[in-house]
Amino acid sequence: MAEIIGIDIGGTKCSVTLGESDGAHIGVLQKSVFMTAGYPTPELAVEKCCEEIGRMTAGRPFAGIGVSCGGPLDSARGVITSPPNLPGWDDVPICKILEERFGVKAVLRNDADACAAAEWAYGAGRGTENFIFLTCGTGLGAGLILGGRLYSGKLGMAGELGHWRMREYGPVGYGKAGSLEGFFSGTGIAQIAESRLLELKQRGERRHILSEITDKGGSPTAQDVFKLAMEKDPLCLGIVEEAGTMLGHGMAMLIDLLNPEIIVGGSIFTRNYSLLYPIVRRAADREALTPSAAHCRILPSELGENIGDISALAAAPLTAYGRENTFRK
Repeated sequence: MAEIIGIDIGGTKCSVTLGESDGAHIGVLQKSVFMTAGYPTPELAVEKCCEEIGRMTAGRPFAGIGVSCGGPLDSARGVITSPPNLPGWDDVPICKILEERFGVKAVLRNDADACAAAEWAYGAGRGTENFIFLTCGTGLGAGLILGGRLYSGKLGMAGELGHWRMREYGPVGYGKAGSLEGFFSGTGIAQIAESRLLELKQRGERRHILSEITDKGGSPTAQDVFKLAMEKDPLCLGIVEEAGTMLGHGMAMLIDLLNPEIIVGGSIFTRNYSLLYPIVRRAADREALTPSAAHCRILPSELGENIGDISALAAAPLTAYGRENTFRK
């Protein structure tokens, strides 16, 4: 087993993980998490990652570094190029920085691609040839396993379904009003909640429990919405119904276009599977071709809360074994 490093860079938090792998098996040894917003520039955040790597390895050799980050990015050059959920992260040559600092190869992967590969190798996608993973976190993207191989496209930007415009107007995600990411992502669901509260206020209707958050200068989160929806709050149930239906419509488009065996939703979808599944399944079945929908399972992530760590580690090159992880079986 070789020791490897995984860095998962998200719009909300970053994690640095020390793991071990022999190419067929992978495991987490240590993990450190910090809030992305706590470091106002990418340079400071990357330096924090380097400090954590140094602390975890304590001078011991390791085989390589895998970096998972939301797109857009350039995997071939190892450069993060202005992801909408990482303001200020413009043309950050993260692989070059890490390689010069530690003297090992670093690989950058789109987080949806990295998660799809991890879930395909170690989770719910095992044994499939055509499999889709949806990030369903701060943003929304898809990792595509087609014909038994990861499909990334010409620029490594395939699967950016969060950018699809589902309606002419609506919550903003990925820089586009009415986008799928606007309707189903952490930031998008929060926008819907704020809009519903404003409607109540302007109509002079009964105040809602979420209004206490806005009264204090805060904003309701997707977590707040799902918590109250689980408690049968009508307003939040309505938000979940709208968001879940739109996600189901997006899945139907994927089903008709790619005819996958399984679609797995991570993060928000996994945490709230019992609430979301009936809504999403119903919408997908209504919109997609019947034979294709009938042969496509919609599942939560089997790797659960560990998927960010495992996916970043799985991207790390195993130079100690004379080969690299290639996202192929």
